[in-house]
Order: sequence, then C-alpha cells, then structure tokens
Amino acid sequence: MTAASVGALLLCRADPETVRPVARLLQERMLLTPAGDGWSALVPERKPWRHDGHDGNGGAAGHGSGGPGHTGAEPVDRVLGGWATALAVGSTWPVLALWWDGERSGFTLAAGFRRPVGYIWLADGTPAGEDEAMRTFAARLGLDPVLDLQALEALTQQDPEADADARLRGLLAVLTRAGVSMPPGLTPGEPADRLRAAAGAHREAEVIEWAGWRDAVRVELDAVESGSLGPWIIGPRARAVAVVQVAAGLPLALWGARRRSGGWIAAGLVLLAQGALGFAYNRFRHEAGDAGGGR
Repeated sequence: MTAASVGALLLCRADPETVRPVARLLQERMLLTPAGDGWSALVPERKPWRHDGHDGNGGAAGHGSGGPGHTGAEPVDRVLGGWATALAVGSTWPVLALWWDGERSGFTLAAGFRRPVGYIWLADGTPAGEDEAMRTFAARLGLDPVLDLQALEALTQQDPEADADARLRGLLAVLTRAGVSMPPGLTPGEPADRLRAAAGAHREAEVIEWAGWRDAVRVELDAVESGSLGPWIIGPRARAVAVVQVAAGLPLALWGARRRSGGWIAAGLVLLAQGALGFAYNRFRHEAGDAGGGR
C-alpha cells in the first residue's frame, strides 16, 4: 500500500448550506460540493492518515496522535470514521464515510448518537463484514426494504469479477435511488489527489476551513437565522439537546485524548461546541425577547 493508493470522502445527507457550519468545526481543510438531491460531498485537502498497513487481525495497528486535524498516525478508516461520527453527533442528518487504501475498501455510516455501522471488502472484493450491517444501513437511510436491500445484500456475496472498488461503486449505485449523484471524478479507488482535483473542478465547490472560534460562532448563528438548523437550536428541544451534547462531548473528548485519537477528539469537541452554541444562542434570544417586551 502506498500513499497514492489511498483515498476517502464523506457523503452528508444534507445540502451544502446545512453542512457548512458543522464541517468547519472539524478544523480540517476540505472541499464541499453538492452530490445530488439533498446530498453533499466533503473531500479532504490533506492526507491525515498513515500508509503502513494494519495489524495481523485486520484492524488498525496503533493509535493516532495529536488533536483535531492532526490524525496522521491513524489508518484511513479510523480517520474517516472519526470525522463521520463528529459530523453526525453535531447534526440531525447521517454521514457516510467511504474509504479505500489499496488493501481494503469500506464504508462507515454515522447517524446521531447511535453506534456507527460499517462494512469492509478486501482488495479482491472478498466480503469481510457482517450481513446485518447492510440491513442496518438500509434502515437508517430509509432505503427500500425490498429492492434496495436485495441490491445491498448482493454486495456481501462472493463475486470473482468485482473488486473492492467495484463494491463501493455498487453501493453508490444503490444510493442513486435515494438522490445521490456524485460529481464527475469522485469515484471509489481514485487516489486522494485526483479526488481533490475533481471536487475542486465542480463549479459549486467551496473550501471549508477552520478560522477560529469567533468565526465558528458567527457562521453558526448565520445558519440559525437562515433557518437551516431550525428548532434544534431554538426553544426547549434545543436546550435539551444542548445539555446532552455538552454532557457527552467532554468525556468523549477526554477518551479520545487518552487514546490519542484525533477523530474522536474532534467528535467530542464538535459536541461541546454545538452544545455551548445552543446554550449561548438560546440565552441571547431569551434576553433579546425580554428587552423587546420591556420597551
């Protein structure tokens, strides 16, 4: 496996306007582009993953180091899994991470606080996951429980003519019925440099990058005022969600720090940031309402 053979991207079931404020909290420079009706794609500009293989059990050998945006010692599946989880727990829409490294290809689907689900194929297309994962995948995305599930389950069967990249292309073909339409060039198996170039060539592509907490707060409040986050950050439901986010974010960030896993640190920090912003915005709106009523 070489650096050139590794690639990854994130598919978010939301439009770019909705994805933008949450993606910035990852503190990772990415390209954001539409990917169909109600879908967006995020392509990392860096390659914050390692290229030295896996342990003898098929898992990752060792752990990452550093904080958000500095996960260079981690394998690509763990980096993308951490990002997908961070985006999903800080939003109301699911996030699908697709990755490949020359030895394996696979996906991770994160949705809210539920346990992520994923599947892996070896380079020659040999299935290396659990069949139940596809049923959970279909249910969480609201896919057709008959036609779509049959197509997904076919991807878990032996097929000597389908390698790992073909399996991911088959997965995307199923998702076209859910509105996914990948921009030209964003194809499983392509190296990270080509993915970045393809995403950048899209006329609606934009760069997402971290610009500090002040900018994060401003962007988040702009998103609220535009209505993209709706009741999730205004009112009683929003306050309850903020409590859960803060309560879960701190231990998750500490757990990630102990494991030196940048992806899980990012997930914890996104939760903390979303919760804090929810509290701040609700207090601001409450005080503004009191001031308006007192005039």
